[in-house]
Amino acid sequence: MELWTDVCWLETAHEWIHARVDESGAKIIGPIEQPHVRPWATVMRVPTDAGPVWFKANAPVLAHEAAVVSVIAGRRPDLVPQLLAADLERGWMLMGDGGQRLREIVEHERSLRRWLELLPLYAQLQIDLAAHADELVGLGAPDRRLAVLASQYEQLLDDGVEGLPQEELRRLRALTAQVGEMCDRLAGFGLPETIQHDDLHDGQVFVRDGRYLFFDWGDACVSHAFFTMAVTLEGVLAWGLDDVEASEDTAPYRGAYLEPFAGYASRRDLNEAHTIALRLGWLCRALNVHRLALGLEPAARAPHLEGVRVRLGLFADGLE
Repeated sequence: MELWTDVCWLETAHEWIHARVDESGAKIIGPIEQPHVRPWATVMRVPTDAGPVWFKANAPVLAHEAAVVSVIAGRRPDLVPQLLAADLERGWMLMGDGGQRLREIVEHERSLRRWLELLPLYAQLQIDLAAHADELVGLGAPDRRLAVLASQYEQLLDDGVEGLPQEELRRLRALTAQVGEMCDRLAGFGLPETIQHDDLHDGQVFVRDGRYLFFDWGDACVSHAFFTMAVTLEGVLAWGLDDVEASEDTAPYRGAYLEPFAGYASRRDLNEAHTIALRLGWLCRALNVHRLALGLEPAARAPHLEGVRVRLGLFADGLE
């Protein structure tokens, strides 16, 4: 985090922000604030005469977010905050204000119904971006497609996950062949591999002028589309409004998400593919979190490595 508060780095970032805001035709009307400083990224709020805009800088391990958002903005600008400028080499972005966060809206409304509206939009975004899968990988998005996922799982176990008990490692190794079989089976449905947010929860969706905007693509990868639902359905929606495990029926949300994919397969096949993808989705998530952990300074890795262990457990537990 020392980089994000370094005087020289801040001066360079501020110069870039001022230049990009000027190019947009707006003017900065107050001090630039830095409300978010994390080991992996920092965010600054920039007040302008056209309303607040936001600057984001990522650590190198997540620098591909700027390229990912640029591609999405080129194809579906209606579903991400306005991208005012991007430096793909440094992973910097300047974005318009996203509006109100879904989390606060859900808390106020005491309802999860908005997920039924936004999940089909997210699914259509994935469908629209499927043709850009190779481009996104070429721009740095991690490749978690089915053809390589099983070998990446084996490599993860061979390299070792810090803090993973030997008994758990043996359990995970015993699933290696099954992972390959699941990947082959899922590939057989012919569903798209595309951009996948990988951490889609109510803190990553904003509402502005009645539109849902999908935010924070730093964890995004290219994978089977359905992998997203591991986090969204099992990790978020199943816990309901009061964070109680299995308190919400996720079937309606699954149906809303799958509807745009109806042109690819029957409802029965979509449900079967979705069931397989939920398990592999946790494996994908573990790989991405492990990649993040190794890209940070050693002192910042511990919570992320714990996250890897948790997600591997969710993957394995769901197969038993």
